[in-house]
Amino acid sequence: MASRLVPKVNSKQGGSPCREKQVALLSPLGRMEISGCESGVHEIKLPKTSLLPSGAEPWAACEVCEGAEEMPEPLQQCTAWLRAYFCEPATTETLPVPAFHHPLLQRDSFTRQVLWTLLKDVKFGEAVSYKQLADLAGNSRAARAVGGAMRSNPIPILIPCHRVIRSSGASGNYGGGRRMKEWLLSHEKLQKEKLALSSHGSLARNELSEHPAESREMVNI
Repeated sequence: MASRLVPKVNSKQGGSPCREKQVALLSPLGRMEISGCESGVHEIKLPKTSLLPSGAEPWAACEVCEGAEEMPEPLQQCTAWLRAYFCEPATTETLPVPAFHHPLLQRDSFTRQVLWTLLKDVKFGEAVSYKQLADLAGNSRAARAVGGAMRSNPIPILIPCHRVIRSSGASGNYGGGRRMKEWLLSHEKLQKEKLALSSHGSLARNELSEHPAESREMVNI
């Protein structure tokens, strides 16, 4: 269910300063603040304290509540992706991930490599340990540095640091806090299971429609 549309990391070295815009998204986690410019998303700030939903169903209330006027395209894509993530997760696969324009994601570093690897290789509803992510990023001895990269992540949820867990199975206490990370991963796993069940049911219905005589015999048994 993770998006196959890979974001760009735009750089404007030597160019004019960004004309930064800010929007606020009222989400199931609370108020999220998103900043960016024409070149890409700068940062997503999660609420410091959140009242996590107790139910397991999608939410219709996930809308921009401030700054909707004259949003640059990366912010439009970001808010659309986040609304889909919370309300219709299956549709995120068809949506573009916005370009990123945060300094941390523009300069070459191991942190950038870790965050980029996490975005590309750890899919919706999956989880990896710090060591596993270090292996994927090309340095199996750098599990501690992976933890630092997760704490530095400027664009949580889109770059899914909540999918990185300790070897004990516990979530790290960053990116919105442990409870929020656990809720996000549980949300993804539940939606992934529901999609798998739905797909299985659709396949079964298709098989019965292709073999109506056999389906009638099964009913009569």
